[in-house]
Amino acid sequence: MQLTEAIVKRIGEITSEQKNSICKISLRGGLSPSSLYDLTKGRTKSSNLITIKRFCEGAGITLSEFFDKDYFNDIVED
Repeated sequence: MQLTEAIVKRIGEITSEQKNSICKISLRGGLSPSSLYDLTKGRTKSSNLITIKRFCEGAGITLSEFFDKDYFNDIVED
């Protein structure tokens, strides 16, 4: 799995677990929802750590919790 695929997968998992939308989580984290929508729709091929950090803040989780999935250990660079 490539890094971007893993990040998109994790964003999907978190939004499903919290029964929340990307839009609401993004806004709570001070992030434009379009940043995450572009990433999840494949319009953007890479994300930066600040984007993920702000998503985490909006979701009420830490970066450690975001990356605490085994599939992040076996990623291939984009």
